[in-house]
Amino acid sequence: MDRHGKGSTVISSQFPAKSWHEIIGEPTIADAICDRIIHSAYRIELKGESVRKKYAGKLT
Repeated sequence: MDRHGKGSTVISSQFPAKSWHEIIGEPTIADAICDRIIHSAYRIELKGESVRKKYAGKLT
């Protein structure tokens, strides 16, 4: 069934969207993926130090 406009999907990545083409490698596939994921999406880009790095030594 077509889900367009009927539900939400959350996608997270440790890579910024601007580098997805380079990471995916194949231009046609990268265009198709990015077009479908990024079109009409809400994007939240976090900045700052990694929380894992920040608390890595404090968990022991």
